[in-house]
Amino acid sequence: MSNSLKNALSALRDLGDVGQMWELAASGHGPADRPGCNLHIHLPPNFSAFQSVAQAIELADEQGVSVLGASNYYDFGVYALFADHARRRGIFPVFGTEIISLHQDALRDGMKINDPGNPGKMYICGKGITRLAPLSDQATGLLAIIRQGDAERMKKMTAKLAEVFARRGLATSLDTKAIVEMVVRRHGCAHEAVVLQERHLAQAFQEILFKKTPPDERADRLSEIIDADYQLDPDDCVAIQGEIRSRLMKAGKAAFIEESFIDFDQARRLILQLGGIPCYPTLADGADPICQFEQPIEKLIDRIKAIGVACVEFIPIRNRPEVLGRYVRAMRRAGLVVTAGTEHNTLDLLPIEPTCLGGEPIDEDIRDIFWEGACVVAGHQFLTLHGKCGFVDTDGNVNNAYARDEQRIAAFAALGAAVIQRYYDRLGLRHEA
Repeated sequence: MSNSLKNALSALRDLGDVGQMWELAASGHGPADRPGCNLHIHLPPNFSAFQSVAQAIELADEQGVSVLGASNYYDFGVYALFADHARRRGIFPVFGTEIISLHQDALRDGMKINDPGNPGKMYICGKGITRLAPLSDQATGLLAIIRQGDAERMKKMTAKLAEVFARRGLATSLDTKAIVEMVVRRHGCAHEAVVLQERHLAQAFQEILFKKTPPDERADRLSEIIDADYQLDPDDCVAIQGEIRSRLMKAGKAAFIEESFIDFDQARRLILQLGGIPCYPTLADGADPICQFEQPIEKLIDRIKAIGVACVEFIPIRNRPEVLGRYVRAMRRAGLVVTAGTEHNTLDLLPIEPTCLGGEPIDEDIRDIFWEGACVVAGHQFLTLHGKCGFVDTDGNVNNAYARDEQRIAAFAALGAAVIQRYYDRLGLRHEA
């Protein structure tokens, strides 16, 4: 898989030399129309709405999304397959990651960041990661720490869930080895590629419930297990998985195990070691009330810049159009790169192109900003594949060849548009201006 990933990265690097691509950027070479773009989905074996990489790419193609970014947790072997299927369908692939970290100052102050349930817990993304095959020693060490902590937590949580289910009338015999096997069978992946998440556990226990309990008895049995009256559709596996997570696995519940995190500085360092742009995922009104860290907008911008982050991301399906517009416009005016995605980290098979809450459309000027952000990341990805300084350098400082944020964003957006169009040119696709 390492050689396949190297080949996938090489194919993106070999779209042209750096000087040639800057010349194309200066000439305005790029897609004539704004393509559909999504810079954040999760691919199996991460918990995902998709059964396979091929399905994700096929749906993106059918729905007109031709720039697609994956943001998997803690294993990147699947990106070779992602790049291969993307090439076959004429979709430009962007590589990323998502990391869960702990912000010590926010924890001390009891401040919620972008997780509405846990003070100090911070999700942070990396966009345009390229140093994947081989990984640096530092990246390898940090990923090992994360994976070991997660594995120990999932083992303990699985044991507690099995105990709760058995005590309340349903023996399961589940352990993490059995759940990993279920993921491997479902997605045809290698065992070592599986990083178990809470949702994997909830799905495994829901499937056991369905297997061992007749449909007309499921609601009563689940009510006993979660110690609450379950009144939703007893055949709705997604709803039942959500109940298992919220009623049994969250803080203060019967199967909860405290999470262990690397701190934010380590997470940022890992992203930089992977060659990426640190990116803050903004929840905004995806939480009610909005998390303290994220309001007012002006203070959020100051906080993001203070921790050395120059890029932000939204999952607009969480947001009302007016709130999304207010946050995105303010952040972009402040010189931050802005991207968007859908996650697809539940079983709900949402549209691939982002929309707002309830399927409401995203304002056109906001879609333009998201497209600009996708191009900036594509430009960064291309330059770092050539060993050059991208939008940020290896210490996370913005590229100092530009005096102003607007100059930097405009240059990288033009470069990324040229890179994306060159990719389409190589495939014989007609998108150019």
